Amino acid sequence: MTLPDRLSNDPRSPFYNEELLLNGIGIRFNGKQRTDVSEYCVSEGWIRAQAGNSKDRFGQPMTIKLKGTVEPFLEQE
Repeated sequence: MTLPDRLSNDPRSPFYNEELLLNGIGIRFNGKQRTDVSEYCVSEGWIRAQAGNSKDRFGQPMTIKLKGTVEPFLEQE
């Protein structure tokens, strides 16, 4: 199975794919595994990660955009 270039865990996003997310996707960012990634793009080289426990005015978690090397992989059980 090939992983998409861009994926989001927000159902409102056009890059959301529930089937892939249920299978379990891991992200290696700059060589380290990250568990707080809410969206990634391999070709542009960025991830969106939660910024602590902060919420925006709509109650959604605040995110920050980090640039670097993004490597998605399927998590094995």
